[in-house]
Amino acid sequence: MRDKLKVLLVDDHALVRRGFRRILEDDAEIEVVGEASDGQEAVRMAQKEKPTVIVMDCALPGMNGLEATRKILETRPETAVLMLSMHSEDTLVRQALEAGARGYILKNAMDLDLVNAIKRAAKGEKVLDPQIARPSALRGEREGGLTPRELEVLQQIVAGKSNKEIAAELNLSANTVSVHRANIMDALGIHKTAELVVYAIRNGLVNLP
Repeated sequence: MRDKLKVLLVDDHALVRRGFRRILEDDAEIEVVGEASDGQEAVRMAQKEKPTVIVMDCALPGMNGLEATRKILETRPETAVLMLSMHSEDTLVRQALEAGARGYILKNAMDLDLVNAIKRAAKGEKVLDPQIARPSALRGEREGGLTPRELEVLQQIVAGKSNKEIAAELNLSANTVSVHRANIMDALGIHKTAELVVYAIRNGLVNLP
């Protein structure tokens, strides 16, 4: 039998944690290994319980979910953090992904499928709530969009690879990759890697595993 997915629930509302725990414990593949009500407790519990996935509320008292995520991933980078929030603003989504979260889902979504989101995050997929992942008008894209080679480079950037790693993967020089990266950002009117990743995923420019 496969090992169960260990999940840590972090939310400052006990009722929310209890509701999520009930949903998750109905699934034979998931085990809730602990609950935390604030960021500090989340960091402690993550070290102690070594969860596969952490369901992290964004707005926590004291240390917020973003800060707790950064601290946890400093020592346990393999942990998948799913950020839960009431808000769908681009800035918050971007901050969560920049902090290292593997997903961002809305707490108040009527069709929130937490079990599926946790399983996908555990497999290494990026999980973005459909309400925030809807394509917006492609901004600033030049005629014809990105070239096939630029799309290949973009795929590798989204996978979190450095210019050097991309160069090795695609048989290019690191300098050429750097030029492609700059051209992609210019073409899309984006100047930060984290924003590029969110944009690429949202607009279906890359294939997610």
